[in-house]
Amino acid sequence: MRVLIVNTSERTGGAALAASRLNEALRNNGIKSKMLVRDKQSEQISVVALPASWRTGFHFLWERFVIWTANNFRRENLFGIDIANTGTDITSLPEFKEADVIHLHWVNQGFLSLKDIRRIVDSGKPIVWTLHDMWPFTGICHYCGDCDRYRTLCHHCPQLPGGGCSRDLSFRIFRQKEKMMADANITFVACSEWMAQQARQSALLADRPVIRIGNALNTTIFHPSDKHTARMQHGLPENRRLLLFGSLKITDKRKGIDFLIEACRLLADQDPTLKDTLGIVIVGKEAERLSHLFPFPVHTIDYISDERRMALLYTAVDAFVIPSMQDNLPNTIAEAMACGTPCVGFRTGGIPEMIDHEVNGYVARYKDAADLADGIRYVLRTENSGQLSKAAYRKAVASYNESNIAMKHIEIYNHLTTHSRG
Repeated sequence: MRVLIVNTSERTGGAALAASRLNEALRNNGIKSKMLVRDKQSEQISVVALPASWRTGFHFLWERFVIWTANNFRRENLFGIDIANTGTDITSLPEFKEADVIHLHWVNQGFLSLKDIRRIVDSGKPIVWTLHDMWPFTGICHYCGDCDRYRTLCHHCPQLPGGGCSRDLSFRIFRQKEKMMADANITFVACSEWMAQQARQSALLADRPVIRIGNALNTTIFHPSDKHTARMQHGLPENRRLLLFGSLKITDKRKGIDFLIEACRLLADQDPTLKDTLGIVIVGKEAERLSHLFPFPVHTIDYISDERRMALLYTAVDAFVIPSMQDNLPNTIAEAMACGTPCVGFRTGGIPEMIDHEVNGYVARYKDAADLADGIRYVLRTENSGQLSKAAYRKAVASYNESNIAMKHIEIYNHLTTHSRG
């Protein structure tokens, strides 16, 4: 069987990592899988980039320009929404023609347009589409926040200036998606049960099959190792307990660093001795911009693309904190847990499915900085750390082992191809 995985980027972002790992997991389990991307960032022979063309960059810029004008020429939410008004027809590529199954992942930012996706549908090939965020079933947003209009019909989008209007950009793209989805034979995969529920409640996917399968993780890379060695590798102090916060872009408000800052201030106020014993590690782009707001020493590290270096960083710290306000199934939690590092996060999205409260980490009340502080205090207690670490490792291996995840996808592919031939 030949599978073509389609994602905008090979390595940048959580969806790209998940798609890349699935590609490798499938190949390791006997499937002839290839990955088609716009942005190739490695020498992997199984990853194919779009043919070089000036149009590739133009598609990205043109979509951003249209969004920028709809946004009253402001940068706010410029990358929080996508309209898929332009892209590349991949159906003529040899990799597409030879594939038995087309598996779409995150295809935004000028990679595939809605018309391009419809061309894929019209090819008659079985299609699987993994929901890494909400965009496939909303008008234009990747995460809806407190808005639930996608359950009926998008309009008055809160992510547009002034809250949009009755026939705004979200309304128009939603209507276009309705046409694109009409009679489309697509099987949707949700990484978390939370995402599956959102999809099933949406107007666009209410009658579509949505299957829950987590992301694959290579546990030969992400596994517990010696903490002393890990700290030396990253130049981190030996004499402090360390909390890790990471994001592709630290200033992304959805990732919730403001809540971590507030939680740390509460901890410092409640126990001033922590200023001498606790430290914060921030990894990601613009990591240094907010470091001065913490009451504890901060160690900033630029975005790490090397998985083995990242695995060492998870091992080096005592807890991973992810105060996201809305998230699907963060790879970072699975990675940290596989390295034996307990996690603290809010009860939102797919996070409670990953962190078992007071078993392998702590699930704090949503947007409650005080409870987040309690969670940090809980996982740092010496009497809890060993037990939490072992439980985190066991959960990651049982839930995200790449072979198990690959086999669940292969089962879907076999069903679709058999049904297609029939």
